[in-house]
This record gives sequence, C-alpha cells and structure tokens, in this order.
Amino acid sequence: MNIRRIAFFLPLFLITSFAISQTQKPKHAGEIKQAIKKLNILGSVLYLAAHPDDENTRLIAWLAKEKQYRTGYLSLTRGDGGQNLIGTEQAEELGLIRTQELLAARSVDGGEQFFSRALDFGFSKTWNETFQFWGRENILADAVWTIRNFRPDVIITRFPPDERAGHGHHQASALLAIEAFKAAADPKRFPEQLAHVSVWQAKRLLWNTSNFFQGSPPSSEHLLINIGEYNPFLGESYGEIAAESRSKHKSQGFGSARQRGNSIERFEMLAGEAPKDELFDEIETSWKRVSAGEHISHMISTIYSDFDDEHPEKSINGLIALLGEVEKVKDAYWKKQKAAEITDLIIACGGIWFESYAPQAKYAIGEQIPVNTTYIVRRPDVEVSIGNTTLTFNEPYEQSSIVAAKGTTQPYWLRSPHSLGSFVVNHQENIGRPTNSDVPKVSISLRVNGQELNVERPVVYKYVHPVRGEVYEPLTVTPQITATLGQKAFIFNGSEPKTVEVVFTGHTQDRISATAMIRLPKGWRVEPEQVPLEFSAKSEEITSRFTIYPADKASLSDSLSIVFQYPDSIEAACAMRAISHEHIPKITWFPPATARLSKVETGVSATRIGYLPGAGDLIPQALREIGLRVDILNEQDVLAGNLSQYDAIVTGVRLYNVNERMRYMQPHLMAYVKNGGTLLVQYNVSSGSLPSDLGPYPLTLSRSRVTDETAPVTILNADSRILNYPNKITAADFNGWIQERGLYFVGDADHRYDQPLRMADPGEAPNTGSLLVAPYGKGNFVYTSLAFFRQLPAGVPGAYRLFVNLLAKSN
Repeated sequence: MNIRRIAFFLPLFLITSFAISQTQKPKHAGEIKQAIKKLNILGSVLYLAAHPDDENTRLIAWLAKEKQYRTGYLSLTRGDGGQNLIGTEQAEELGLIRTQELLAARSVDGGEQFFSRALDFGFSKTWNETFQFWGRENILADAVWTIRNFRPDVIITRFPPDERAGHGHHQASALLAIEAFKAAADPKRFPEQLAHVSVWQAKRLLWNTSNFFQGSPPSSEHLLINIGEYNPFLGESYGEIAAESRSKHKSQGFGSARQRGNSIERFEMLAGEAPKDELFDEIETSWKRVSAGEHISHMISTIYSDFDDEHPEKSINGLIALLGEVEKVKDAYWKKQKAAEITDLIIACGGIWFESYAPQAKYAIGEQIPVNTTYIVRRPDVEVSIGNTTLTFNEPYEQSSIVAAKGTTQPYWLRSPHSLGSFVVNHQENIGRPTNSDVPKVSISLRVNGQELNVERPVVYKYVHPVRGEVYEPLTVTPQITATLGQKAFIFNGSEPKTVEVVFTGHTQDRISATAMIRLPKGWRVEPEQVPLEFSAKSEEITSRFTIYPADKASLSDSLSIVFQYPDSIEAACAMRAISHEHIPKITWFPPATARLSKVETGVSATRIGYLPGAGDLIPQALREIGLRVDILNEQDVLAGNLSQYDAIVTGVRLYNVNERMRYMQPHLMAYVKNGGTLLVQYNVSSGSLPSDLGPYPLTLSRSRVTDETAPVTILNADSRILNYPNKITAADFNGWIQERGLYFVGDADHRYDQPLRMADPGEAPNTGSLLVAPYGKGNFVYTSLAFFRQLPAGVPGAYRLFVNLLAKSN
C-alpha cells in the first residue's frame, strides 16, 4: 500500500469547497449520469457579492446542475459582523460559523465557495466608508486573484454599483466586480500574482437583479431567463434545491420554503459583450475550446449513452480511456479540472469507498497521529489494488499509517492579528480558500482496472452519537498548552481587586512543563505574577487563581495577556474554543489568551435581575461581572412565577422576533411594570411577529441605525433620571464603543416616552430612537436599540454605567 504524508498544497486552479465534506459523498446513478454529461461542458461562472446569504442559491443551483457550468461564489466577507440567531457567538466566531454554513449551502447547490480578506465590520451605509475599512486595493487584488484562478467566462453580481444596493458592503462588492473584471486581464495590475497565475478576461459582467434591488425599467437590453426547471435525475426543481441550500444559513434565520414552477431571473449588463438570448452567448463551452479536443466530446457522448443505471461499473473502462485522452490536452486548466472529475466518476462507478480517520479528536503540535484508512469496493467485476494488495469485492480492507502534526489547525485567516476591516493572510496561495489547505491528510494511490489514481482524504475523527448516529469531526491540532480565561473582558468597579481563574490544559501525551506569566499594562498588578505548570497526561487541566489590582488611572485599551516560558522559548498563549452546532462540522480555534481590563465607576441600582433570553447574547454573564445576580427566566416563570422578586427584568435581543409565545407573556410583564418593576427591552427588528403592545404606549420600529461607533451622542435632557441615577451619564460614557451605536431604532413613539439621546451617522438627520423610557403605573418601561449586546461583553465602561441606570426602579 502507498500511503504517505501529503505536501500541504492544492493546485491553485482547483481550489474548491471540499472542507464541508468530512467524508466521501456517495453518488447515486442519476448523479453519476449527470456528472458524465457535465464532462462535455467547459464553461465557468463566478457569482460575486458581499456576505454569506447574499448569493442567489436558485441561480447557483441552476448554473451548476442544469447548465453544468463550473460555478463559484465569491463572498467578500465571512459575515463576522452580523447578528446570531442560534447562539451567543459574535465577531470571528460568527464568521467561522457562517463560513461553514456557506460550505454546507454549496454542498447542496453544487457551487464552490471563495472568500477575500475583507472583514464584515458591521453595517455600512456608504461604499466609501467600506473601502476605508477594507482597503480598496487589497480586496480588489483578492477579487482579481480569484478571477485569475477560477477563470470565469461570465461574472455575475448580486448588487448594483450604486445606492440601490442598500448597504455599503453591497455597493462596494459591485464596484470591485467592475474593476476586477478589467484588472484581471491587465498584466500591469497586480503583476506579483503572475508568478502563479495568468491574466484572464471574462466575456461579460452582469447584475442579477432581484425583488429587493430592482434595476432599470424592463427593456430589450435586459436578459430574462426562466430557471424554474425540474431535474428528473435529481428529483427536484431548482427552487427546491435552492430552499435547502439557503436554509443552511441558520445563524441568520433564513429557513426557506421550497418553491416550484416558473421563476424568471433578470440580468443587466455592467461590462463586456452583451448577450442576446443566453448568459453564455458567443462563448464556446464544448471541447472545441481546447486544441484537438473534439474527439473527447464524442467519447463522452458514447459513455453517456451507454451508461447502465444498474451497472455503473461498466462505464469504468470507457472513463479510463477518456482520462488518458484528457491528460494529453494542452490547456492546463481544463485538463486538471476534467481529469479530477473523471477520477471522481471512476471511483463512484466502482462503488469504491475510502476514508482516513484518527482514534482521537485532537493532537498537539509535534505528536504523531496514527491514521487508519479503510477501503471497500462495492461493485462486482472491478479490480482495485492498493500497492500489492488486490481488494476483495465488498470486503473492507484497512491500512495504518502515521501523519505528523506539524502545525495547529487554527483557521489561516486568524493566524495573525487583524485590523477592523481586513484579515491578514501571509501566503498568497491561501487567498480565496474557504478553509485551511494544510490540515492533516493522506495521499492515496490506487489502481482501478489497471489505471493509477491519486486522491487525497483529510484525516477526520468519527464516533457514534446515541441520537445523531455516526458523526464526523475535523481533526484538531492544538498548541502544546492552552490557557482559557473564560471571558473577553474583566470588569473592575472602582479600586476593588478581582480574582480571575485561568484553566491551563496540557494537550500532549508526553510530560510537558512551562511557566505561565501574566502580562499587565502599567499601573495594574497581579498576585502571583507567574505559576509553574507541569502536565503528565493528555488533556490534564490545572486551574490557577490570580488576584488583579486595577490601576488608579485605567485606559480604554488596557488588556491582560498570558505568555508561556518554555525551557528554550517564550510564546504568547492561546485559548482553545469549540463551536458546536449540529448543522455544521464542529469548529475548534485558538484565540489569543487575552482579555480587556475595564475599570467601571458605577453605583448600584438593582441587585437581582431576571433575564429572558432572545436570539442569543452574553448580557447575563456581563452583568454578573459587576456583581449582579442574574436568573435566566422561561415562559413558566413569567406566566406563573413571582416576578416581584426581581428589581428588573431584561429581555434578550430579538426576543419578540424569535419567541412567538411573547404575546402570552407580554401582559404579565406589563403587569410586573405596573406593580413597580423595571422592564428593559433590548432591540428587535420590525419584521417578524411583534405584539402590538410592545410597550405601554404606541411605538413603531424602523430600520434606522447608527453604524459609526464614534458618532457624537447629544444628551437632550440632562435632568432625565435615567441619565443621573445612580451614575451621571455624559458624552464621555460613549467613548470606546465598538462596531456600532445601535440598530433598528424606534421610528414613531408616543409623546409619553422620554427620548433623552440623539445621534446620527455623518451626513444624516438626527435620530432620537435609540432609547425610550416611560413610567407606567409604579414602574419603568425601557426600550433600547443601543448595541449593549456588543458593548457589555467587550467591557465598554460607559455602556455598563448607562445599562446600570436603565435597570433602576422608579422612585
């Protein structure tokens, strides 16, 4: 058998979204026949937009599965700055989730997935602001790189290059597409890329309009295409496939209904040669586009017409002969692409299955990973050999090998510190890739009916879950020691010290020792300053407690970090965090072992808080940081419990959008307010089911927001009790906020609400809908669209001071 450690590199023109598939995906006879037909199609199309969920999954499915073009989606960002409807993950962790959701979507609709270095820094209202954060030239370079690699004949944008796009990121994506369409063909643009790729000129660039972003009035210049077909080989229409694909965006709550019947897509020209009737007008997509390739088309047609649904193995020899002819083709791009497709078809027709897995879920850097590779041939009359061993029909065959754990499996775009607007990627070849290419994997050589095939498989971990059944997880390679702080910020009220727990974990099989040292900014001190660590078993944990004393004068940028001193080196420590959601593979990453140190001078307005969770946030943990008791409430607590024991009740973000039972709980909450309690409602969106009596008096929600986290805040009523007890709130309390001021502000509101704050993004009309307060009976009702769900977990002092005021009871 020939199993060897692979070189961690993929051909640039074959960057694909394989990462979602932790194991080989079987093909049924209908899919195999479709794949044979696709061998005769030499066309490619790239869809380009800004975020996960921007893509038109129906069109991608139609292009990939009906027209059978190589179809890709370049999402400039990974969706890091959005809201999360399935958990509390934010920022980088939300981007990790949405990366996998996009890969899951592509595994359904047949597309491939690509990304740039652009970071979703939150909602942006202008393309100019977007480019200020992203760095226009860098992200343009990424788009050009992807085009030169992928070589699309047609490029399609989701958005127009003007204000109709409705979002600065959206408009910027279209502007970059127009510029990249030309730059990719210009050898003077980004010439450093030409050491790896060649220039490429796509035929045309179009805008795929939609109901949300309507184009110009219909005219003869617009291309209309009906993509509502039903595919009998797949047993679904493209509207049905699209719904399944789009429903993978679970963190955004984008579950979609399956649609059937005619569906018209409209396209407007942005650049290049206009089509007359079809997207690929005047583009050669047969084997005529490569030199001496026409006879290959005839061979494929014969294999297709002779295909036996009940005996797909009869097509193997024809495919082997075809592979030999394709390997003679001079066009390197299509030779590699089609050779890979034929190899997959030979394996599928033979019912050949193989996978490589490790006995444990994680290994540390420097360890040797034992790998077991299992093979089976499930069709008769197929001769498969591994080295000198010929496999027996329908009998599993196993071989063992060793793979070295050379580096951690930290996502490549998170290996270096990043700016607010873009990630740092140190290797050009990684640009565009959805996930790491250097994960542990094996390269396998096998002979099928005498033809040598070389394939790769990632090493995975698998186990049997009592409910979910067989579960595959990506293999994790960890640092030798990690340090987990448990939270992103530690809050100090005044000069009081705080005891912090750090959990150190050793990940190696062998004994390992180090000294952990706490690094603090000037004026802060810690006891002890360092602790010795010695681990004798894998996954052994040591919990250490440190007492931190705040500085007399703290800075908004103060932070704590941990370093490990080994016998021959000093290294910055990393934490290890796992993200688990059943609809995507388990994600493990290693953020720096750092935390913000925030000194908050705040009084106490409430001591016991009831919290009704919404779509997911970390507010309860943040409130506990300043000594408040926070009880998590459920429906039964509201309907039948004793709410009077709480000084205040807080509702989680989007609670009224995601919990349809709120219409039954709301009367009880308002009765609680009337009897003297404080109800603090955090932001909801105007869509979805909202009770008409969201507050004691009428109010309506809008889509307005203030995205500039530094936007000036004007205090309209300095005497407002909400701004004075127990803390005097001033403009300084709005310093150091992150990502945004607030979102989905209140539009119209009854005059009985006090609206003490005013703010606006540059150039926009002032908005007073971020905070509403009204007495009701003996209590207080508060509605706020301020982004406390971002500020409090980040340890923003002024946000804490204001939030404490909002919890106060009426006098």
